[in-house]
Amino acid sequence: MEKPPKIQGQSENASEATRELASRIASAKRDRHLEDNRSAGTDSGQMSGMARGMRIGTEFIAAILVGTGFGYLIDLGLGTSPWGLLIMFLVGFAAGILNVTRVVAQMNAASPVPPVSAGVDETEK
Repeated sequence: MEKPPKIQGQSENASEATRELASRIASAKRDRHLEDNRSAGTDSGQMSGMARGMRIGTEFIAAILVGTGFGYLIDLGLGTSPWGLLIMFLVGFAAGILNVTRVVAQMNAASPVPPVSAGVDETEK
């Protein structure tokens, strides 16, 4: 028994549309996968200004807190109150400054070099 011509044409169009939709979905999945892989490798250089500021501030505060905590523990153990705390606070502050300069140097190295402006001659430098 053969299907009527009207229904037979509709099923061919439906299967063609289904194949087209499946190929578009597969293409979108491939594009999404490639974009995810590409963005995962470049996240460190593409931080926003807020993220950079939060990272720098967190590293600075963490170094101070760790140094102060060690100083407090030294004071408790040796009974040298407040000198251990003060000295280790300063050591933590110095470590925080070093962390900030290290992070900023890494971020500057990871950022792309701006193009040379047309009006500046390289031989004049």
